[in-house]
Amino acid sequence: MRMFVFSMRTFDELPCFEKYCPKYGIEYDYTTETPCMDNLELAKGYDVVNVITTVFDQPMLKKLHDMGVKCIATRTIGYDHIDVDYAKSLGMGVIHISYSPNSVADYAIMMMLMGLRRMPHIMERANIQDYTLKGKIGRELPDCTVGIIGTGRIGRTVIRHLSGFGCKMLAYDLYENEEVKQYAEYTDLDTLLKNSDVITLHAPATDDNYHMIDASAIEKMKQDVVIINCARGALIDTDALIDGIESGKVGFAGLDVVEHESGLYYFNRMGEPLHNPKLAILRSYSNVLVSPHTAFYTEEAVANMAENSIIGAMKYMNGEDTPYLV
Repeated sequence: MRMFVFSMRTFDELPCFEKYCPKYGIEYDYTTETPCMDNLELAKGYDVVNVITTVFDQPMLKKLHDMGVKCIATRTIGYDHIDVDYAKSLGMGVIHISYSPNSVADYAIMMMLMGLRRMPHIMERANIQDYTLKGKIGRELPDCTVGIIGTGRIGRTVIRHLSGFGCKMLAYDLYENEEVKQYAEYTDLDTLLKNSDVITLHAPATDDNYHMIDASAIEKMKQDVVIINCARGALIDTDALIDGIESGKVGFAGLDVVEHESGLYYFNRMGEPLHNPKLAILRSYSNVLVSPHTAFYTEEAVANMAENSIIGAMKYMNGEDTPYLV
């Protein structure tokens, strides 16, 4: 099998591909460039293209198909950046991956703690040598009710790790999990929204849950609620969130993902217009912590992403069953 890798990060991903491609007998080449219509020709003669979060629409997929590419593997859990239905109509396989759930789970908990203890505000004041206490008082996690939306691998890990804090937990998912019931109470979404001091999102982006956190959902929440999103930006209606922050309903938002982040995150945009005014607004608030989609970013997770994208593509090309096939 021959694989071409786009958007290769030479400082962390390349050593993984250098390790795992020979291990599985994969011939590969790569570019650090982001895939686009102008450079897709680099993948000519390869069976598989390996990508990250770049949008792959119908024209790009058609061009890959016409070049003989049989499979597109994304080094991400999410695959909403790929037009999967169209790829399947062309007979192309789409592979995604799994990685250590600890990475995102612990990052989400870190954001919860930073929000409850007003850490961004404390650090901002400390930077100008304001060491007073007024306006910096926080809340303790064991006294909070935490609502976890989505109880897949990452959501379950959040719940398991939070169990050590002694906080009450409510969970919502279309499919209940027995492990979760050891630590949390499953409930309907409205009950979770109304009764949680902290709400953390761990659901995939689908048509059904687009903007699941909208103005109506925020209206149901507790005053001074903490909202954490380390999943997908499309889960939150940004306009509604901004309104909630400005009204005081939302006491803190920890956002590792935002709407319309494609083309911004993972690029150096220093000194450039962001072309995302809502992101600029969110970054202006002292009770909002925005990070550039880095919750996943640990040594273990990066290794998992590289290896599992290789394994998934290899199994697909060999006609074997793989849990990574979309």
